[in-house]
Amino acid sequence: MRILLVSTYDLGHQPFGLASPAAWLTARGHDVACSDLCIEAFDPEVVRWAGLIAFYLPMHTATRLAAQVIEKVRRLNPDAHICCYGLYAPLNESYLRGLGVETILGGEFEPGLAALAGGRQNIPLISLERLQFEVPLRSSLPPLQKYAALRIAGEAKRAGYTEASRGCKHLCRHCPVVPVYRGNFRVVQPEIVLADIRQQVAAGAEHITFGDPDFFNGPTHALRIVARLHREFPGLTYDATIKIEHLLKHRDLLPHLRDTGCLFVTSAAESVDDAVLAKLDKGHTRADFIAVAGEFRTLGLALAPTFIPFTPWTTRESYRELLALLMDLDLIDHVAPIQLALRLLVPSGSRLLELGEIQAVLGDYDEPALLYRWRHPDAAVDALASEALRIASSRGSRREIFGYLWNLVSDRSGGRIYEDFDLLPRTVIPYMDEPWFC
Repeated sequence: MRILLVSTYDLGHQPFGLASPAAWLTARGHDVACSDLCIEAFDPEVVRWAGLIAFYLPMHTATRLAAQVIEKVRRLNPDAHICCYGLYAPLNESYLRGLGVETILGGEFEPGLAALAGGRQNIPLISLERLQFEVPLRSSLPPLQKYAALRIAGEAKRAGYTEASRGCKHLCRHCPVVPVYRGNFRVVQPEIVLADIRQQVAAGAEHITFGDPDFFNGPTHALRIVARLHREFPGLTYDATIKIEHLLKHRDLLPHLRDTGCLFVTSAAESVDDAVLAKLDKGHTRADFIAVAGEFRTLGLALAPTFIPFTPWTTRESYRELLALLMDLDLIDHVAPIQLALRLLVPSGSRLLELGEIQAVLGDYDEPALLYRWRHPDAAVDALASEALRIASSRGSRREIFGYLWNLVSDRSGGRIYEDFDLLPRTVIPYMDEPWFC
């Protein structure tokens, strides 16, 4: 069968979610083409060529962009079978079916795609099957130099991307992984992960991002991989995403990350307000976050925390306290500006809908936007959020933008203002030049 796999957005990474099923389908005798519309132009000819067109939907932004392309694809090739797969596909099943999508696959999607290509019907919406993975097939994707780069000390380094696991053991209330995996996680075999990294190193990768929802869901699995990786490629660096809770619980493992080439760890801190953290069911406290930041500073590892600063419980004072704590912990340069302006996302199926306090502020479900609209009880906080987003989206260094945000909420009476920020110690930290996380 002739199959087209499509990605619309994947945080600037060469998509594992195309390369992995491409390997599965090719191994089963199918003719597979991949199209990454974040990098490549839309190609009507390859759309007309395909009998099955499958859209990879790993995130909210990708799903909204795919919706626009699906309509165009249906007009060009009305006979093609259209499928959507990935984390956000089952969360938006009703909307996608309304666009003409015939098959929806969530969880471990590779077997479902293979079954669909083989003519099978009645494939489960969500599969948590334990898989024996194939080495991802990346030959039909754009080259790595087209994707996001690692920025370190003023230089750009070519970056690759892989996944050592999917799903998550935890049930954070706002997380889109939870409605699909429900506390389960699945590993990719170490030999597959290492083979995938080898082919990316051969293609010029100097750094690898591990895209697991949490690299320490299986710490033994993770450390086995990075130990072997470091032995084989001692000059290769990497980054990973790990919960604050796991960083604290497994603090004895952090030197192993540093010593095997880890440059930074992304962690969804979300808030520094204990009441908000409890509502989000994050599993850590403000004190835990402070302790982890101190541990990283001592070890010489970079912590890259992410936040959801604007929730129905945010106040002007709590937003100011977030910024003040980042200054006190010397984390200004560690945080991408957009992380200081994000608004709580309430998608279909979210555990946030269990909270009466959320129900009290919700408006109607906005189907094209794939979220519930909500208003803060204090209109001034919504106005603050809008202004913070405008500032965070503007041009400037992290420190400059942080300074403008600080001035937005500073009382200016003896407090620090933007002009004083150059007096603070600067921290040169590595980061990926694609900072969005939703």
